[in-house]
Amino acid sequence: MKAIRLILISALLALPLAVFGQVADTLYNNKVITNAQMIGVGAAAILDTYLSPEEYSGTEIRYISHTIRRRDNRRWSRMLVHQGSLAFADNRSGNGNEIAGMYTFTYGVHCNWSFLGGSLNVAAGGQADLDVGFLYNTRNGNNPAQARLALNVGPSAAASYRFRLGRVPLSARYEVSAPLFGVMFSPNYGQSYYEIFSRGDYDHNAVPTTIGSTPSLRQMLTLDFTLGRTTLRLGYLGDFRQARVNGLKYHTYSNMLLIGFVRSFKLTKIIP
Repeated sequence: MKAIRLILISALLALPLAVFGQVADTLYNNKVITNAQMIGVGAAAILDTYLSPEEYSGTEIRYISHTIRRRDNRRWSRMLVHQGSLAFADNRSGNGNEIAGMYTFTYGVHCNWSFLGGSLNVAAGGQADLDVGFLYNTRNGNNPAQARLALNVGPSAAASYRFRLGRVPLSARYEVSAPLFGVMFSPNYGQSYYEIFSRGDYDHNAVPTTIGSTPSLRQMLTLDFTLGRTTLRLGYLGDFRQARVNGLKYHTYSNMLLIGFVRSFKLTKIIP
């Protein structure tokens, strides 16, 4: 009986070690996700000749969630960006105000190359941007608001460089993109929203666009640094959007200071 008990106890003690060793062998890390949560504050200049021939200037606040997903030892990466902004602007006389809001979703695919022993990473590819928003003019009694809806596709590129300043690890990154073609919603010159939605009078309101009719540019420069166990991000965002469609002019020029934090982690798969 004692011999049987010793055998059972030894088997029970060995079982967790065997299971642990088996599970450990089935763990496989294959995807690295880097996410940055940022808040931007800066100056905005807004022009929409459907609402007013005047340019309005003011302050813009923007939230950005910027995510890059890339598998280990793979050259291709995916970028997903969510942006939500709110701007308050005045005209030159100070007797009129505009309020602008915008949500932008960006999906990009890039090919990556590494240089300088992996310290420098260069990515190039394309992205699609979906914009949904509004512009409201407090002075207008007739047609006081303008809807924003656009889909754009264009090239984009990025470069990041990791280095040290003393014992402090740093990472600098620059991104740039421009719309090449797309489609946007716009009323025609002199057309009211009542005519569009109540009477159903379509007048070239879904407008195909190219880089010639929407010459725009977005660029972002950031610097990441670690304090304790937290990686912080400081940066600059320049978002310059323009359009000339249906006899109307539109632009929004945003120059913003960014601050936020960065997290990087791996997803784990269990192979059966």
